[in-house]
Amino acid sequence: MRGRIALVTGASGGIGEACARALAAQGYTVLLHANAGIARVRALEAELRAQGQDAHAVQCDVSDSADVTRMCGEILSLYHRVDALVLCAGVSHTGLLCDMTDGEWARVMGVNVSGAFYVIRALAPGMVSRRSGSIVTISSMWGRSGASCEAAYSASKAALIGLTQALAKELGPSGVRVNCIAPGVIDTRMMDEHSDETKAILADETPLGRLGRPEDVAGAAAFLVSDAAGFITGQVIGVDGGYL
Repeated sequence: MRGRIALVTGASGGIGEACARALAAQGYTVLLHANAGIARVRALEAELRAQGQDAHAVQCDVSDSADVTRMCGEILSLYHRVDALVLCAGVSHTGLLCDMTDGEWARVMGVNVSGAFYVIRALAPGMVSRRSGSIVTISSMWGRSGASCEAAYSASKAALIGLTQALAKELGPSGVRVNCIAPGVIDTRMMDEHSDETKAILADETPLGRLGRPEDVAGAAAFLVSDAAGFITGQVIGVDGGYL
């Protein structure tokens, strides 16, 4: 993968960081995106560079169309192209639907769905013109089955699956592959709101008997953007330990 360039959104989160590390290990120049977590990705940038890998931190609010346009313009002015997108940026919300505010709904949809759309819209044309590229969206098993008290999150992740499958058909004739990963219960900071007892129950409900690790998702993402997955597009890959 030497010489190829990948943008990982949400690289300050557990899954995003693991994906960035996996791609850097494969020789990609990795663009590390964050918004509020920019300090974490700058530390990751420094770490990867110290290891002889090429990394560059970038910042924007993916729910803001103009800010995404700015960031992607700066990326293209520096690197001229992006060969792979791994779209990990996401937020969650837990609570009853009837108690959810307009702002809470808009925030989940803005980051999880509109954010992916804005980034793809900005960078897919270059892939199309080169007739080469790979896009991986990060959904959730709840985007496939729905979760009680997570209506907005489930709806946003289901939308990512629909976006992935539509774009696979739209961009496939131009040589661009689009796939989706639907993680199960992954032990990241997003799980911190749950008690140890709840985590133990979730691990017990997972056929493999444990919570997933960010590296489990990163391995799938690294495979999907690689040449080894050159005939795979439009797929939703469950990385959920058999939960669904």
